[in-house]
Amino acid sequence: MTAPRVDYDRIRDVGPDRAASEWLLRCGARVRYCGQQKWTQDYNNLPTGPLDRYKIQAIDATDSCIMSLGLAHMEGLEHVEKITLSKCHYIEDSCLKRLSQLEKLQKSLLEMEIIACGNVTDTGILALQHFRNLRYLFLSDLPGIKDKENLAHLLKVALPSLELKLNLK
Repeated sequence: MTAPRVDYDRIRDVGPDRAASEWLLRCGARVRYCGQQKWTQDYNNLPTGPLDRYKIQAIDATDSCIMSLGLAHMEGLEHVEKITLSKCHYIEDSCLKRLSQLEKLQKSLLEMEIIACGNVTDTGILALQHFRNLRYLFLSDLPGIKDKENLAHLLKVALPSLELKLNLK
């Protein structure tokens, strides 16, 4: 069996927000659009209407199966302000590095939570310093983090406005 590929034609046809929504929901995540209070998590209830109307503002990937392979779906997202990665077993350092390289996301992301993602280490967290506008970062239950004091120091130097909450053992 071959791994699923990113459908770039689909991204071009429906736009990055719709394509990313479809991928995220298929993986078990949920999304919230700009100007809306409720979350969308059912693929069959994706909003209809003009494709450029629904812009993803927040992503909650709790218990989802998102992984590095599909992150190309997120390449054109410009309005994402918050991402929660909780109990994402396939999230690892390379995923965080790939996310942090998405230029539009570098500018829009303000808040991030990474909780109980066992494959994340100091290296992956340090990649988050590319999110220049990141204002809040919550890290919890990450056994791969080995030097939390040094990690906290490096993040605060790179991102002086960052509010960093660590709940690491």
